[in-house]
Formats: sequence, structure tokens, C-alpha cells
Amino acid sequence: MTVYACGVDFDAIEALDVHAHVSIDWAGRRWLDGESVRSVHSMASASARPIPTIDAMAQYYRDRQMAAVVFTIDATAATGRAPNSVEEIAERAALNRDVLIPFGSVDPWQGTAAVRRVHRLIGEYGVCGFKFHPSMQAFEPNDRRFYPIYEAIAEYRLPLLFHTGQTCIGAGRPGGRGIKLRYSDPMLLDDVAADFPELTIVMAHPAVPWVDAQIAVATHKANVYIDLSGTSPTQFPPQLVHAIKTSLSTKVLFGSGYPVHDADRWRDDFANLGIPAATLPRVLKDNALRVLGVAGT
Repeated sequence: MTVYACGVDFDAIEALDVHAHVSIDWAGRRWLDGESVRSVHSMASASARPIPTIDAMAQYYRDRQMAAVVFTIDATAATGRAPNSVEEIAERAALNRDVLIPFGSVDPWQGTAAVRRVHRLIGEYGVCGFKFHPSMQAFEPNDRRFYPIYEAIAEYRLPLLFHTGQTCIGAGRPGGRGIKLRYSDPMLLDDVAADFPELTIVMAHPAVPWVDAQIAVATHKANVYIDLSGTSPTQFPPQLVHAIKTSLSTKVLFGSGYPVHDADRWRDDFANLGIPAATLPRVLKDNALRVLGVAGT
């Protein structure tokens, strides 16, 4: 029996933030260790902002007539740290189903156990997509050892959200805390998109230093999108701003990276980019509805 059923009235919301982190749960268990949390907040200039509970996140979006995709990341094998419970996040989202849309996460290194968990998270908890962070999870997304996971998700036609490019986690630390950026090269996802044309793939963040490659993949593959989270739009590379205004107006999504990045600030900064009026509603909501497979979009 599915415990989550999306209750978002998409006609009533102004925007849909496709990238919000549940980095600390309501019981106070951190997914990241203290040093990693400090590096994320330091790089994002958000050290003074309190980390909200998932219920507080729901109210934040509710107050703004917005909805949000929420998730954590299971990188147990690579980090040795258990994530916030994906199941509990889905259950908590069910209590705030008017504004929160849960994505699942599985550790790709768990093999057949990860495949079984995909089915369980969808069948029992009703997650609406899956989040992967190749650098944190230390895997190459186009390695065919991980294809059974994608095959399981493809059965349900749910979207996959992959971190791409630089990451705040480990930034400025010796060796970057062992995190390897090459796993988050968007060209690795070009293979996945080609091999799974039935899957919708979202590349999270402007993929510095591979923005040109990211634009090329999203332009070439009809099933690939870009979420614009992780930095202020004032810092977007110029070629990405041009693509948003032209070739990728139907392929880019509003994402903030809340709570590390503020959704209000993101929207204000984005409004100052000179984006065509017809493109704004696409980026803020319409493109995301298509990614989520919402009927009638």
C-alpha cells in the first residue's frame, strides 16, 4: 500500500522548486559530518541560516505558494555514513503532500539490494523520482553494472536527477575529502540517456567546468533536462544564460538547492537576467511538470 500520494494542486502554485535537500532530519541526525556541513555552508555563504526540519521546509514553500522536490542521498558505501532515512522522508512528505514531492535514493554499490529497494520505495512509499550524486556516491553513471537500477526505475517511467559539475561538499579541504569531480561529468549521462531513451534525466546544477558539454547533451537528447540550482543566477555562465533564452527554454528547471540556497533570492536574481516573458513560467513550473509526467502538461 502506497503511503504517499501527490496532493499538490499544480494550478494553485506559482513555482516548483525541483531541488531541495533534507540534510538533517527531524530527529537531529545529520547525513553529512560536521566538517562537510561547514564546507557546504561556507562555500554557499549560508553558515548563519538554521537547517530546517522537513515540516519547516514544507511551511516555507506553502507560505510562498510553491511546491518542492525533496530528497537525501544514500552514499553509504562511499562515505561510510548512513543517510537520513529515505523512507522517513517519504512518510514525512506524505504529511505535507500539498507542497512536498519526495524523490528516493539508493546506494548504487548495493547491487541487487538497490534494485529491490527501488521497487519498495516506489511501491510502498510512492516516491516520484530518484536522486543520484555520482561524486558523493563514487560511481560512474554509465558503468553498465548500475544499469539494472535504471531498468527498475524505467519500469515506472520516473525521472532521475543526477548531480553534475562542481560540489560544495569537501570544497577547500585537503584532497576535497576524497571526492572526485570526474564522476559528475555530464558526458557520462549522455550514454545513459542514449541507452535509456524512455527515462527522463535531469542534470542538476550548472555543470561547471563542463557547461558547454551539459548544454550539448540537453540540446541533443530529448529526454535530458537541466535544473538550475546550486548558485545564484547572477553567476550563471553566459553561454547558459543564452541557452535558457533560446534553445533550452523548454529544457531548464527552477531549482534552488534550499536550504543552503534561498529560493526567494534565486527567483529575484533570475528575474534580473532578462529572460523572455514567455520563458519564465516554463522555467518556474511548466518544464518541471513535464519532467514529473503530470497529466495535461
